[in-house]
Amino acid sequence: IGDQMQFIVEKLNQEPFRKNYNLISFDSLEPLQLLQLLSDVLGEIDPKHAVDIREELPEQTAKRMLNLLGVLKYKPPGTVSDLSAFRQGLVTGSKTVIHPVLHWLLQRTSELRTRAYLARFLVKLEVPAEFLQDDTVADFNKQYEELMEAFKNLHKEHEQLKISGLSTAEIRRDISAMEEEKDQLAKRVERLKKRVETVQNHQRMLEIARQLRLEKEREESLAQQKQEQKSQLFHAEQRLQRAQVQLKEMQHVVADSKPESLMKKLEEEINFNSYLVTEKIPREMESKKTSVYFLQKVVAEPAMTQADLTALESERDEVNAQMNQLIEKRMIKYEPTDSKFSMYRQQASIISRKKEAKAEELQAAKEEMSSLERQMEQKSSQAHELEGSEVLTEDEFKQYVSKLRSKNTFYKKKRLEIAEITAEYGILQRTEELLRQRHEAIQQQLQATEEKKGISGYSYTQEELERVSAVKSEMDEVKGQTLDNMSEMVKKLNAMVAEKKASLAPVIKELRQLRQNCQELTQECDEKKMQYDSCAAGLETNRSALEQEVKGLLEECAQEESNYRYINCMKRSLEIQLQRAKEEMKAYVSPEPQERRRAVREQYTRIILEQENLGKKLREKQKVVRESHGPNMKQMKMWQDFQQLMECKRECFLKQQNQAAIGQIIQEGGKDRLVL
Repeated sequence: IGDQMQFIVEKLNQEPFRKNYNLISFDSLEPLQLLQLLSDVLGEIDPKHAVDIREELPEQTAKRMLNLLGVLKYKPPGTVSDLSAFRQGLVTGSKTVIHPVLHWLLQRTSELRTRAYLARFLVKLEVPAEFLQDDTVADFNKQYEELMEAFKNLHKEHEQLKISGLSTAEIRRDISAMEEEKDQLAKRVERLKKRVETVQNHQRMLEIARQLRLEKEREESLAQQKQEQKSQLFHAEQRLQRAQVQLKEMQHVVADSKPESLMKKLEEEINFNSYLVTEKIPREMESKKTSVYFLQKVVAEPAMTQADLTALESERDEVNAQMNQLIEKRMIKYEPTDSKFSMYRQQASIISRKKEAKAEELQAAKEEMSSLERQMEQKSSQAHELEGSEVLTEDEFKQYVSKLRSKNTFYKKKRLEIAEITAEYGILQRTEELLRQRHEAIQQQLQATEEKKGISGYSYTQEELERVSAVKSEMDEVKGQTLDNMSEMVKKLNAMVAEKKASLAPVIKELRQLRQNCQELTQECDEKKMQYDSCAAGLETNRSALEQEVKGLLEECAQEESNYRYINCMKRSLEIQLQRAKEEMKAYVSPEPQERRRAVREQYTRIILEQENLGKKLREKQKVVRESHGPNMKQMKMWQDFQQLMECKRECFLKQQNQAAIGQIIQEGGKDRLVL
């Protein structure tokens, strides 16, 4: 914090501020002075903010500063991350809020000046969607966006030119070089003119050369126009192909559709849209409003600690438990077990939830279908551009795929039948071979028996007769059954035709009446729809105007409320100061010495006298210390020398003792050797 304040003071003492502050004077600034200082710094960045804050309301000052700080992309530090606390600190001129803002602004003044300049032209004005439906407003908005883009490009070019580093000296040198080249070219032109003047018909040749140059320029312009027209023709062909594809799709849709299916589709769409308008969207709007209300309530509250969160969670759990108990008690008390209302309610709630889920799924499917249709159109246009051949529509492609699938299934089925028939054919062929062998053996036995009995050929004749009679009886039976079936079928068909005619006669009459009613209802529906659209547009316009008016009144109310609170706070502080001043005057003027002693002036006077006496005593003590400083230093030096001397003597004494002990040990060792 000290380094931050030092940096702020140094920057404020320099150009262009020249405030002549020090750390003490800067720290002792009043909140109003701090706000004025912040406004001056912001005015240096953006001249529109160089205003006297005493001439505007505190709420306007805070709003103006917050808007500019938002444009400059200032992020509050961690200590004031709450936006409401930061806003309150700006209104009251809190040091903890304004000092970091000043430090951030003074660190990057030139960069922020450029950003504020660009924000005047690049902050986009948000135009409501209902206004953009007007063609004039939409054209102006488009021109505004184009001008903004042009300004961006020009600013980039300007910055690049500044970075390129072309100085005025280099430009002057280039200009002088160009002038020299111009003079040389003029001289060459004069020389060429003199040469040409000697040639015969030079004027005619010059005229022909001029015409040749003009024709070449015209040829280049015509070639450019030809290229542009080719590109326009190509784009027009693409648009024509897309329009043809859309026309074919619409014709296909119209050809496949019937009035009944169209009416049914329109009824379904109307039912779905009415459900969205009357049930789903109002419920979602209500839930959004409640969530916004709770979020605003949470934002307005002060920052919460972890302990507050745990307390709220515990309170929430308790409330949920109480709510569950009350629900159980109510179900036991008011809903007996044999009642069917609970079952019906559950079924109704389940059906409503399913209805909402299906509506959401249907809406999502419609959005997905629209996106897929757009992708299909893009792909078809790309295919037209690449190949130029006709692309199948969605319905044609579906029909083609369904035909392929049906043919594939039919092919697989027939292939299985062929395999079964082939296997059965092999079995039957083997059976036939076995039976033929057996029949031949039996025939041989029969012929041998007939030859023995003398009646050869009898069995063959008998078989032929039986076979002919069987065929004749089968043919007679089939003829009789066919005639009976045909007569019965004719009778049934005649009866069914008569019955259908009789039953369809009133239906046809009713259908004609219903068709006429359908046409009338369709016309009435179109008229009502037009009335609804016009009424809805008028109501929407009135609603937007009322919303703007309510918004302005709410802002005015909030501003007046903040002014009222600020004036009340100032009034209370002034009343307290006035009361303290009255009490001070009363105590100071009072003849009683006891009351005078309570006065602040007397208290400060006593404190000043005590401090002056203390200062005198300290100065006398300092004088004594200064006078005795020299002798005391000498005495201290002597004591230090004496201490060193005693230390040296002690070390010498210890060395003598060590040497005496070593000599004694040596003598004792010599005596021991002599004894040995």
